[in-house]
Amino acid sequence: MREKGYTIIERNFRVRGGEIDIIVLKCEILVFVEVKTLPNGSPEMLAAVLNSRKQEKIIKTAKCYLQNHRQYSNKIIRFDVLAIDVPGLEPVHHIVNAFSE
Repeated sequence: MREKGYTIIERNFRVRGGEIDIIVLKCEILVFVEVKTLPNGSPEMLAAVLNSRKQEKIIKTAKCYLQNHRQYSNKIIRFDVLAIDVPGLEPVHHIVNAFSE
């Protein structure tokens, strides 16, 4: 993420019921990043792992983060996924705007 110009704000942000792997900032965009490693998986398995229930947990956790970090309230919010070691994809596959609320 740093190589792409993002500033890492926080890693492994946890609240009851959820976790966000990485929170980064680039310009006016605050990005909540889910990291998935599936060395024996597939792009289809990645989609199944990031089902709507998982997305809802990430979104809920992001809202908790924003409630406690009001300095980011004027930023554009985005949810990305980093897929690592998924056969059929590049070694670190960055899915920009992977899902939204």
